[in-house]
Amino acid sequence: MFKFIHDWLEQRVIERSLITEQQWQVAFLALPLLKGLSVTEKQRLKELVILFIERKTFEGAHDLVVTLPMALIISLQACLPILELNLNAYDGWSSIIVYPAGFSPERKVVDEYGVTHFEKKNLAGESWLNGPVVLAWDEAEHGGVIDGSNLVIHEFAHKLDMENGVANGFPVLHKNMRTNDWVEAFSNGFDVLQSRCQAGKSTNIDCYGASSPAEFFAVLSEVFFERPSIINKHYPAIYEQLNRYYRQDTLVRFS
Repeated sequence: MFKFIHDWLEQRVIERSLITEQQWQVAFLALPLLKGLSVTEKQRLKELVILFIERKTFEGAHDLVVTLPMALIISLQACLPILELNLNAYDGWSSIIVYPAGFSPERKVVDEYGVTHFEKKNLAGESWLNGPVVLAWDEAEHGGVIDGSNLVIHEFAHKLDMENGVANGFPVLHKNMRTNDWVEAFSNGFDVLQSRCQAGKSTNIDCYGASSPAEFFAVLSEVFFERPSIINKHYPAIYEQLNRYYRQDTLVRFS
């Protein structure tokens, strides 16, 4: 009964959406990574985005006004990873903060000797546990270019990773997935990337992914949705796990 009411309410939100077909077309054209989606997938993605925008709040920082076209660009990229999952994967938080460009938050850090320091880091995005996603608009706007790098997918992959606590590269797996298979594939891949990056060898995977298992999962998720052939070539076991997790065969989509 409750599911029926929930589904009915969501359908009403979708049917009452004021987003025009022209606005959808402009947003999709701005994101080449969505080109390979079928008509059915595009329609399902639209519905996800409508519900996503209904549930989340977009806040501009430094006097930035987040318009509907901007929210569409961000939301289409954010909902692509959950196209075959469920919007509930993004439950537990509500805010997306958008900066005009990169930002430098000041953080208090206590070192190994107990001394407190204040440091600033230049960032393009952040995902907080039970908190907001923070994005730089100048990067999110052009994230749909197929280059293997996507800020929005990266930060929302962290949110998926945080479903079971602090991001650690181990999201909640589906019932038909084996924990040992995931751990083996990602542990081996992480070790290989770390070795290559430390040796200064060229790699098609951003070495930022070698900084921690959480960043490895987020970086590999970016590549999975934009240049899946790279993962399939160098890390086939990881491609299989991401295919099972996201329930999307991006290699076939791009072929």
